[in-house]
Amino acid sequence: MMLRTTASRVLDDSDRDEVLALLDTDPVGNVFVASRVRSVGLNPARLGGQMWGFGPRGGLTSICYAGANLVPVNAGTDAVYAFAERARKQGRRCSSIVGPADAVEVFWERLEPYWGAARAIRWAQPVMVIAEPSPVPADPLVRRVRPDEFDILLPACVAMFTEEVGVSPEAGDGGALYRSRVAELIRIGRSYARIEGGRVVFKAEIGAVTPHACQIQGVWVHPDLRGRGHAVAGMAAVVKHALDYFAPVVSLYVNDYNAPARAAYRRAGFVEVGTFMSVLF
Repeated sequence: MMLRTTASRVLDDSDRDEVLALLDTDPVGNVFVASRVRSVGLNPARLGGQMWGFGPRGGLTSICYAGANLVPVNAGTDAVYAFAERARKQGRRCSSIVGPADAVEVFWERLEPYWGAARAIRWAQPVMVIAEPSPVPADPLVRRVRPDEFDILLPACVAMFTEEVGVSPEAGDGGALYRSRVAELIRIGRSYARIEGGRVVFKAEIGAVTPHACQIQGVWVHPDLRGRGHAVAGMAAVVKHALDYFAPVVSLYVNDYNAPARAAYRRAGFVEVGTFMSVLF
C-alpha cells in the first residue's frame, strides 16, 4: 500500500517564476526540465505533459516533469512519495524515469509493484561538466550539420539511439517523432558532426539549453572508426561551440559502465559532479 502523504498538485503558468527559481538552484542537474519550461511554459498542451508540484504556492519545494519522461527535481522522500502516488493513479505514460539517483531509486521502489519490471535500469550515470575550453585540440572538421544533410545524419542518430537505449526510435510511430526532433536540432543549429564522403564519423547534439547551462546528448562515433581519438577531439569542438554560442557550462551524463566514453570525456576536460539514474520501459 502507498503511504498517505501530502498531495502533489498540477502546476500551470502562474507558477512559472517559482518553478524557474527552484530549477535555477541546480542549473546543471535541472537543465533538461528548465530548458522545457523556459521554452514553452507550464501549460500541459505546450509542455508535452504535466508539471507536478509539492508544497504550497509560494512555498514550492519540489517538482516533477511528467511527460515522455518522469523527472523529479529537488525531491526528498516525502515529495517522491507524493509524485509516485500521482503517477500510480494516473498509470504509466512515460518511457523512462530519469534524474538524481537517490530520488529515482525511491521513485522506482514505490512504482515497481504497480508498473511491473522495467526493460532496463541504469543505476549509476555520472553527470559531468566543463566550463572552459577543452585542454585538447578540437577537431576542425566537426561543424554544424546542414539541413540538406539530414538523410546522412539520421542513420547515425538511429544507430546511436538503438545502441544506447536498446530499442529503435523508429518503433511505434515509424520514427516520425524522432525524425522531427533530429530535423529540429539541425534547424536550430544544435546538431554537430564530422562528415566525410557521405558518412558520419562523429556526431553529437546540444539537446537542452538555458542561460546557465547546456547539455550534450547523442554522442556517437562510427563503429569502424572507434579508438582513434574522434570522440575526444569531437567533444572538444562541440564544447567550444557550446561555450561560444549557448551557455557558460556544458554538461552531459553517461552510463557508469561505459568506460571508453567516460575516459574520452575526462580527456576532453569534463569532471564528474553528480549521479543520475534511469529506469527504462
